[in-house]
Amino acid sequence: MTAHKLSNLQLELLKIYSFNVKDEQLLEIKNILGNYFADKVTEDIDKLFDVKGWGLEKIQEWSEEHMRVSAKDKQ
Repeated sequence: MTAHKLSNLQLELLKIYSFNVKDEQLLEIKNILGNYFADKVTEDIDKLFDVKGWGLEKIQEWSEEHMRVSAKDKQ
């Protein structure tokens, strides 16, 4: 097993939250972090759509694509 270095975010969170919290609080913190990163992804996707001039038709196009690979094709 190879060891991985912790990211700067992980190190900072370890420093900040080096104490136990109630399960409710832990769930709230997870939700806050999840929402933060989801918002960042949404902002980036919005920028990409603006730069590329894409609209709802691009999402519809993607929804119709077949991107799965069968187990047979992986061999």
